[in-house]
Amino acid sequence: MSTEKHRFATQAVHAGASPDPATGARVQPIYFTNGFVFESTEQAADIFAMRRTGFSYSRGSNPTVAALERRVTGLEGGKAGVAVASGQSAVLMVMMTLMRSGDAYVSSKRLFGGSLGLMRRLEGRYDLKPQFTEDFTPEAFEAQITQETKAIFCESIVNPCASVVDLAGIADVARRHKLPLVVDNTLASPALIRPIEYGADIVIHSTSKFLGGSGLTIGGMIVDAGKFDWAAQGSRYNLINDPWPDYEGIVLSEKFPETCFASACKLFGLRDLGPGLSPMNAFLTLTGIETLPLRMERHCSNAKIVAAFLKDHPAVAWVSYPALPGQEGEAMAARYVPQGPGSIFTFALKGGEAAARTVIESLELISHLTNIGEIKSLAIHPSSTTHRQLQSHEKAAAMVGPEAVRLSVGLENVEDLIADLEQALARVS
Repeated sequence: MSTEKHRFATQAVHAGASPDPATGARVQPIYFTNGFVFESTEQAADIFAMRRTGFSYSRGSNPTVAALERRVTGLEGGKAGVAVASGQSAVLMVMMTLMRSGDAYVSSKRLFGGSLGLMRRLEGRYDLKPQFTEDFTPEAFEAQITQETKAIFCESIVNPCASVVDLAGIADVARRHKLPLVVDNTLASPALIRPIEYGADIVIHSTSKFLGGSGLTIGGMIVDAGKFDWAAQGSRYNLINDPWPDYEGIVLSEKFPETCFASACKLFGLRDLGPGLSPMNAFLTLTGIETLPLRMERHCSNAKIVAAFLKDHPAVAWVSYPALPGQEGEAMAARYVPQGPGSIFTFALKGGEAAARTVIESLELISHLTNIGEIKSLAIHPSSTTHRQLQSHEKAAAMVGPEAVRLSVGLENVEDLIADLEQALARVS
């Protein structure tokens, strides 16, 4: 059953899966198998050579994983998806597919700490050069573009300060310079923002966060919008436009014009690099996505109330949640996420690092845990954990200085969350 004509909540439940034709099972089966029996040697050869579709080995493709790829692709409005073992794997695969040693890319310097760490490691070991912007404005991204630039990277909602990025403006810059725009949509999820609608060419996710929702699984996703004119760029993107000698000279942009980037990720990323997603993790993520629209509504509602409480608390110096009146970025948040900029944000204690650590260690209901986007509320001290590799001035710019606490607001009754924060803050007031 095609779900393209259906609205978002219906797609979250139905997209990518249908009753099992063999058994009638309504829930997507979990295909726990490494390999798949071929009908003939000809069929096996055709699948391996990309002459026909089919399943051969679960590292490259699996029916349960394929259902997840179809569902997330449908929710994001893309043409093809590639599921991988983690969000970090998704970032790595996109970068390695787009670039070779010596190439560069433009990125905001305010990103998830793991992404920044990966970027710096790839620069030092493989000469993939980040050209960091000074701020989130389209002009700042355009100012960093050079002849070496091969892509633009940003987050739709910035982890962890909750700033909302001007995706349409940055997409205009990318189009002018004939560069693909890669958007990490983890903190927004497609329930809040669909970056392809604003001009993104590639969307990535850590499915471990809001898509899965329950903190049960690790996974990542890449969605190919199918809109970038890769063929016009020639050997600038060699994995997409040059012949693959070990695949009988196939040129992906000719064979799969609307899904050639996703195809390159599968051939190079999954078959060669190998970060495939477990079918069990795919199944659990599919199940989590079914409630995504409901969860995001509650996440945003709770987060706005908690942020407002913290903003008015005498022990709190500032709160970085742009849905609050008078906050920096309020207009951008209203434009892109009228239902709220997610449920992850930072706040700072007037008592500095000691107060921040005391508050975290005093929380009883809210868990001290490094993940985000779960149904349970979570807190952590990013300066000494997720963003510890940043320099002091970089932490200050990212709003993760030693005085800051990152909150991921869950689905509990908001009155209970406020009561927990209140008793923890009382210890430093």
